[in-house]
Amino acid sequence: MPQPVSTADDVGLSETEAQVRLAAEGYNELPRPNQRTPLRIAFEVIREPMLTLLLGGGVVYLILGNLEEALILLVFATMSIGITIIQETRTERVLEALRDLTSPRALVIRGGERKRIAGREVVRGDIVVLGEGDRVPADARLLKSEDLQSDESLLTGESVPVRKSAADGAPPVGECRPGGDDLPFIFSGSLIVRGSGIGEVLATGPRSEIGKIGHSLSSMETEPPRLQAQMRRVVRIFAMVGGAVSVVAVLLYGFLRGGWLDAVLAGIALGMSMLPEEFPVVLTIFMAMGAWRISQARVLTRRAAAIETLGSATILCTDKTGTLTENRMTIAELRTADGKSFRLADEPGSDLPAAFAGLVETGALASAQIPFDPMEIAFHKLGKERLSTHDILGKPDWRLAHAYPLRAGLLAMSNVWQSTHGNGNSLVAAKGAPEAIGALCRLNARDFTALKGSVEAMAAEGLRVLGVARASLRGPDLPATQHEFQFEFLGLVGLTDPLRARVPEAVSDCRSAGIRVMMITGDYPATAKMIARQAGLDAEIVVTGSEMQALGDDELVLRVKIATVFARIMPEQKLRIVNALKASGEIVAMTGDGVNDAPSLKAANIGIAMGGRGTDVAREASSIVLLDDDFGSIVKAVRLGRRIFDNLRKAMGFIFAVHVPIAGLSLLPLLFGLPILFGPIHIAFLEMVIDPVCSLVFEAESEEDDVMRRPPRNPDSPLFSGALVGWGLIQGTLAFALLAGIYLFALKQGMAENEIRALTFFSLVLTIVGLIFVNRSFSASLLTALIRPNRSLTIVVVAVASMLGGTLLWPFATSLFRFGPLHLDDLAVTLGAGLAVLACLELLKPFWRRQLKA
Repeated sequence: MPQPVSTADDVGLSETEAQVRLAAEGYNELPRPNQRTPLRIAFEVIREPMLTLLLGGGVVYLILGNLEEALILLVFATMSIGITIIQETRTERVLEALRDLTSPRALVIRGGERKRIAGREVVRGDIVVLGEGDRVPADARLLKSEDLQSDESLLTGESVPVRKSAADGAPPVGECRPGGDDLPFIFSGSLIVRGSGIGEVLATGPRSEIGKIGHSLSSMETEPPRLQAQMRRVVRIFAMVGGAVSVVAVLLYGFLRGGWLDAVLAGIALGMSMLPEEFPVVLTIFMAMGAWRISQARVLTRRAAAIETLGSATILCTDKTGTLTENRMTIAELRTADGKSFRLADEPGSDLPAAFAGLVETGALASAQIPFDPMEIAFHKLGKERLSTHDILGKPDWRLAHAYPLRAGLLAMSNVWQSTHGNGNSLVAAKGAPEAIGALCRLNARDFTALKGSVEAMAAEGLRVLGVARASLRGPDLPATQHEFQFEFLGLVGLTDPLRARVPEAVSDCRSAGIRVMMITGDYPATAKMIARQAGLDAEIVVTGSEMQALGDDELVLRVKIATVFARIMPEQKLRIVNALKASGEIVAMTGDGVNDAPSLKAANIGIAMGGRGTDVAREASSIVLLDDDFGSIVKAVRLGRRIFDNLRKAMGFIFAVHVPIAGLSLLPLLFGLPILFGPIHIAFLEMVIDPVCSLVFEAESEEDDVMRRPPRNPDSPLFSGALVGWGLIQGTLAFALLAGIYLFALKQGMAENEIRALTFFSLVLTIVGLIFVNRSFSASLLTALIRPNRSLTIVVVAVASMLGGTLLWPFATSLFRFGPLHLDDLAVTLGAGLAVLACLELLKPFWRRQLKA
């Protein structure tokens, strides 16, 4: 039931006015993005040259009446399309996550009554009532505030709540930004952690601060995957060359032999042999398996393209709160009134010394009984863990009688605890800003100077400092203000957001891998420098948000080359930093966990979100999510990313080498009028089954020894370098020469055509297996490669042997492939071919090792 408002002035909008504004300005939510349908994605995928040719080949064979060949080709194409559709339909849901944050339930005043409505129905001009634990439904100006504090970490990235005060006029528009104490504005998505208030809604939906972030995300393009672009270029080159050769072959065959249907079939087979159909299949396999391997390190890959970019990252931009630190306040240092200090890290686990126990006990008594404020949670936590004899919290003989909240003129709060024995005794516990506590205790000038020196020393270490005081009272009457108590100053409490344990090691690993780590935070410079030093970063140059605001884009590009720490940075400035780094040629990995990080996460080459404490918005905007929020997992991901790219190069070089004998054996009969060896079904089987299955061996290869001691890879460097192409040609040419010799020798011996086809095909497959061993490592010898464990290699060898056995023993497969029977001496020849290629290439590999590793 709606409740009447206690004050006559709080009338709010009428229902009619609210509905008019709702119709004019829309719901308090973000507009839905234009999502691609599966049909639209399928159309985009089919337009890829690789799949277009594959589908076209299947259709041609269907028209020509070769049903089995056509169906097999079409199945291969359909599988590739299906995988892509599944991946694409799981992408951008950023605005969906933002919509959930911007539409909590809201208590509003309409027509003089309080009523609970859906957050999406809040309109500009509504009067909202807020209490402890409420999620703010829209940006608003506070009309009334009772000790209200708001956690705005979603928007600012800082874990410490900010105080709010009621508006006493019309403040400048420029002050309506998240962050900063004693401002009269509250923001959509933030959490009320203390007190209560009433506010007038100023902005809803896309016009709110969180909505502006959503708008910037919807207008940003995700970094395009460079490896896919390189792959497309390679495929186009192969397609053009293969198409031209195929047309020439068809014409030569038709005019010289006269069988135009056979000419078309032979031309298509030749074209397929020169077109690397398996390249996109292998790339998909590597990306999928890479995502799985990285997930084993508690890292979720949302976009497969990030895997290829990990190995080329040159700079890692990290937020402080929740990324380098644990995003929780803990008490780090205690100082008594007489100047004694105690650092809790020096004596972990033990009870606090008596001189400091009263300080923590009083701080806990000055906090809420069920705290929301992170600092009050820290007092309660420390009290429960390390106060065994001084804990009066929760005892039945004390009750909380009254609370004096923080005021704009006095940044201190007090709780009055009364004895339940009826003797009229009361204990007053106060905490707050040190200068406010000092004023309550009526410290003299000398003591105030000492207090100020202690506070400055603690603040220089990045601590947030609170003063604590205690007073006693007899009698039931309580004074009107805190100033009337006779407080005794007990000391100071320093709180910090602690550094994650594995961060220094991870930073050191990044440095050895040639990756520069940069910290970007909204916190104060002193705190940022302290955390940076603890993490092992160079904190000599600190750029603040105000300094950065005065820099032009070109000046900022120069500054980001030398600065490591950026403090008091606003969300849009994070985006500027990322863009400046990219403009200077850096490959940027960006970590973050708040809504404020989402634009920079999406703009970076690699966006890395924290999965545990991170927001849905940050996770959806990123390409990688750390499931355990462990900064050290980034190093694991980089190591795996480099390993995956190394192994992908090995696989692609292997496939390139394999294409040479396949294309040569398809072209040789056409040029010299010999019996046609391979038809489309043989080529499809080799390139869509045998080659990808063999490539799985490379995916499972362990990393090279120097994988984290080399500089980041240049992302513009070609996947197929000159050395890799040259090595592939040498391997392929040698294999083709040997296989051509076997083919011609079998012809000379008068073997049947089907037997020659089987002999040559088997020799080719076993030669391919030999090339696997050659390409397992660019740096290690064959003996080292054989010793190195790779379970996939055993599986692949067994699988290849089973497939070959099936083509000989299964009548349907024998008929489909047009194979004749092979005898033991024939099988010995095929095995010898594989061993001969392996031995020769191992002798040649040392001459190419340096070029391949470059």
